[in-house]
Amino acid sequence: LLACAVLLSQAPGAIERRDPNPNDLENPGVAVVDIGHCHDSTRLNFDHHQFPAEATPSCALSLVLQHLGLYEDARNFCSWLETSEWLDCRGPKDTAEWLGIDRDVLSQLNSPIDITLLRRFAEQERHVPGEPLWEVLRMIGEDLVSYLTQLRKRLDFIAQHAEIWEIESNGNSFKTLFMPRTEPLPQEASAGLGQHIISLGLEAEIKALIYPDSRGEGYGLRRFNDCPKLDFTKLENEDDVHFTHARGFIAKTSSADPDRLRALLSAAFVA
Repeated sequence: LLACAVLLSQAPGAIERRDPNPNDLENPGVAVVDIGHCHDSTRLNFDHHQFPAEATPSCALSLVLQHLGLYEDARNFCSWLETSEWLDCRGPKDTAEWLGIDRDVLSQLNSPIDITLLRRFAEQERHVPGEPLWEVLRMIGEDLVSYLTQLRKRLDFIAQHAEIWEIESNGNSFKTLFMPRTEPLPQEASAGLGQHIISLGLEAEIKALIYPDSRGEGYGLRRFNDCPKLDFTKLENEDDVHFTHARGFIAKTSSADPDRLRALLSAAFVA
């Protein structure tokens, strides 16, 4: 279903749920998905069932994303993808063991939205433009492709501008990612910062984010990965701090001075 959704974002044609014939497999104008025992992206054949049993788990969606050049970003930034590959290839028992959870947990995480989409998709042999399910599938594909392509652009932008600061606080030190204000300012100034940290391999070292406040001239201060070593309620009496969340994970300041931002982070540190 997801492989078809992504393909619809590229070529919005009809979906036929049937066995392919030889002409379908040879015709580069017909995508054959999850069936046909052939993986040949030049002919848009995207089946994985002929791969060896010991091969790294893969699925039709994996093959489609590889064809579009989006697979590596999807594996890095869509945490659900690898689990989907395991479920498709190894089944719920092995997947649960790989995740280190009880098999029943997988059932507890089922969504009625997923169930309905899959059931309605399976009960029709043909899905065409204009039908509700077809339109929803195209929206899913468009959103996934848009997320990955826009995220890549955003990450490249962040890599050009972001800085890693070392903050000192009463004999302790920790790292903070600082994203300076740019013109034009991105619509979501904090978007992609976590993914950039992961791409740098610094998720165990970075404790906080500083990024432009999209509603003012100052900056937002936020814990990274909800680090307990930062409590922004300690800043609530500072004249240039106009918001602190009661749970201490975020604050906003009107200051844009780098030295002042460093001082605020230092004051929020919990020894």
